[in-house]
Amino acid sequence: MKTSLPATLPSHVAIVMDGNGRWAQKRLLPRLAGHRKGVEALRRCVSHCAERGVQILTVFAFSSENWSRPPEEVSGLMGLMASVLGKEAANLQRNGVRLHCVGDTSRLDADIRERLAQAERQTAANDRLVLNICFNYGGRWDIAQAAERLRLQGETITEASLGQAMALAHGPDPDLLIRTGGELRISNFLLWQAAYAELYFSDVLWPDFDAADLDAALDDYARRQRRFGKTGEQVRPGPARQEETHPPKEKNGC
Repeated sequence: MKTSLPATLPSHVAIVMDGNGRWAQKRLLPRLAGHRKGVEALRRCVSHCAERGVQILTVFAFSSENWSRPPEEVSGLMGLMASVLGKEAANLQRNGVRLHCVGDTSRLDADIRERLAQAERQTAANDRLVLNICFNYGGRWDIAQAAERLRLQGETITEASLGQAMALAHGPDPDLLIRTGGELRISNFLLWQAAYAELYFSDVLWPDFDAADLDAALDDYARRQRRFGKTGEQVRPGPARQEETHPPKEKNGC
């Protein structure tokens, strides 16, 4: 049965997809089996977000710190990435989803870089949902690369210019950041962009995350009051209005 949508819906949802390895270990399976199952969960989540009217979904697929994992897991993840891109690009295209790869791709194999670029080109005209895949991404890297880009261009570094040089400058900042797997941290994910995001932590391991779990996060978000530095009396009681979703980037708050 179709569930009703929350009155206040985040336009941009970001997710730390945690718990793949633990999901596999609980079943005495190789960790890579959990990552494969996690791809199915991502496929479900993309579909749910599109159905519910979320405009942007950003997911943490591989962090810049994940290179320190066992070599066989890293190699398996790279192979899984190449395989998934080959299979899923057509599905994204059919469902109106635009793909963006966000992160430092220089360390990736040429084959994976080409598959990413091809998938981005194939889905470039889609506008139902934007899917940002953060692969070899870190929040500190993002801030550093943005500052270095501005320095090389001879531009003054301000909040506004730095924000426009970030890897996710093609869209608004996330309204809701979800982390699955029971951990209570954001692990170097979207450090700049998540400054005003509402945080939601779920004990559900990512491969088990389903429509009901996503709806629980969306419903929790709808009950929150977003103030962006103002007092509760200055904003409407209850959930914030849609037009209040993002603070003005041109002004500094204190």
